[in-house]
Formats: sequence, structure tokens, C-alpha cells
Amino acid sequence: MVGERLSYVYHDAYGERGFSKLTDSWRRYALAGQVFREIGLLPPNDRATSACSYPLDEIEPPEADDESILRVHSATLLNSLEQADARGTGYLDYGDTPAWSGVLRRARLAVGGTLLAAHQVASGFTRRAFNPGGGLHHARRDRVGGFCPLNDIVIAVRSLQAEFDVERIAIVDLDGHHGDGTEALLDDEPILTVSMHRYGGRFYPGTGAAEDIGHGAGQGFNLNIPLERGTGGEVYLRTFERRVVPAVTAYRPEVIFLVVGADSHGADPLVRLNLALPDFCRLATHLRSLADDLCKGRLVCVAGGGYSPDHVVRTWAVYLATLTGAWEPDDPRWSRLIEDDRLASVGKTPFPVGSA
Repeated sequence: MVGERLSYVYHDAYGERGFSKLTDSWRRYALAGQVFREIGLLPPNDRATSACSYPLDEIEPPEADDESILRVHSATLLNSLEQADARGTGYLDYGDTPAWSGVLRRARLAVGGTLLAAHQVASGFTRRAFNPGGGLHHARRDRVGGFCPLNDIVIAVRSLQAEFDVERIAIVDLDGHHGDGTEALLDDEPILTVSMHRYGGRFYPGTGAAEDIGHGAGQGFNLNIPLERGTGGEVYLRTFERRVVPAVTAYRPEVIFLVVGADSHGADPLVRLNLALPDFCRLATHLRSLADDLCKGRLVCVAGGGYSPDHVVRTWAVYLATLTGAWEPDDPRWSRLIEDDRLASVGKTPFPVGSA
């Protein structure tokens, strides 16, 4: 069954290398394409049927140009990235985000992917789009941070403002880490930024307290929802329904940006929240309804974090299947994904993701 098609923005360079030091996490991009083809979200590589009969429309992004980047970041930062790329060693920040030859092109492609997704949604070409290479929410105007060289989310926001006259934009960030770069860049503007994240102690980045609500014209437009380590699906969903849904509804956005945040999965090695695939399905259902009710379905999705690749790919699959309406609740693909994910979480799955 094909529901509503969704633009899936992907470049082969995504699968070559990511921005983190956790090298195993890089394989999530290529693995996603493999799995999405196996379960019928994307057409097989040797397809004999039309790609139009599949829910995901795969498109390749261009590199973001300097003009788009400099709407958000300083020339100093861009120059430092160019120098680090040429050097090919060291770090882009204080020791989290490695420098390597080709890192700037890879960053430009991640940003270009989110720009393309946003433009397709804002232009009416599609109502929903997903860039698995995006969600680089820690980058600020003058500095790199937390595996994020450039902030693709805010760059896309600026593009929609400048090129499509979009004014009311909501950003719902469900990554397990606080979106500190996004918040800092938009802190004094009436753009709704919502972040649900683990908070407390020395957990990175150490920002995102509930009392941080924005400044000046942006006061009241930052909604931070800090969570304790180990927060499970029921508490998370109840909090989302009581806090996020009313806030987004009252704001009445023209477009919603979503940072999926598969690192909120219980198996993620960095965050240690405790969501499972059915929880992500419920979140996706809420977000689809919010977009449909408030902004003609316009939803721009970016991946954000996620460092256990098999679980990340299943999370993305659940989101995309839910947002497109591709699967009915009794479809056996649901039960297989959920059962395999449950077994994998305790190290017992007999059918690894990507197996035939």
C-alpha cells in the first residue's frame, strides 16, 4: 500500500563518513537505504516497477553555497572549516568533532539536504520530507560543537524566511541532547523552539533548563523540557501530549521542523533515555496530525543523533512509515520491526537489520 509520498533526501557521501568519533554510527546512512528497500519503503535497486508505487521519493541534494551558510554563520567559522578541511587532521572544536579532508563538502551536503527538503515542502512539491544527514543542532554562529559543523536547521529557517516569506516556524527537537545551537541562534526571535532532552549533571551540552524561555522578542518562544536519565515511553509521551502539543497548537506554525532524535531510543549508548519503537510511532502520529491540522501537512524532518545504527534505522523506518501512512496497523512488517528491535535491545535478535 502507498499512502502519501515523502521526499527522502539522500547523498551517497552520507554513507562514507559522519561527523562523530563513533565510527560505527556512520553505517546508519547506507544501512537505512538497504533496510528501506527490504521493507518496501524504497524501490529495490533492480526495480521492475515504477518508483512511484513506493512511499519514499529519493532525491539527491546539492552542496549548500556560501550565501546560504553565511545567513547564519560567520565568515570566520566558514574560513576555519576550510582551513581544517585542507589540514585534514585535528578537531573542529574542543575535541568532539574531528577534522578530515572532505569534511566541509560533507557538511555542505548535509545543509544542502535540509535546504532541499525545506524548499520542497514550502513550495508545495511535497508536504513532508526527511533528510537523514541533517539535524546538526549544536553548531552556533561562530563555533562547531557536538558533531555539528554547521546548523542546517537554522540555515533552512533563514532560507524559508528570505525566499518563501514564511514567518511562523516551529522547531520540535526530540533529540536526546538539548538543541543549544538552534536555541542560541533564535533566542531573541518569535520562532517556537521546543526541545525535549536529557538534562542534569555533566550531561552534554549542559543547557536547556526549563526556565530558559528566550529573550526580547523571543521571550516565551523557547520551550525546554528537561528529562531525567532513564525516562521511559509513557512518561515521555504523556509529557509530549501535555506540553508540546498545546504549545505548537497555540503557535499555529506555517511549517514544522522536526528533529527525530533516534538517540532517545533505549539502546542508544550516549543518551540513556528509554523509548521503544511503539513510542516513536505514537510521536510520529502526533506530529503528522499537528502538521495536518495546523499547516497543511508541512513537515520538514531531519535525523539528529542516534549512535546504535540498527536501532536508528528501525526508528527512522517507523517514523517514515507512519508519516506516509504506508503501512496498516496489522501489517506484518510492523510486528517484525518491533520484535526484532526488542530482541536486539537485549542482544538476542536472530535476524539482524539488513538480513534477507
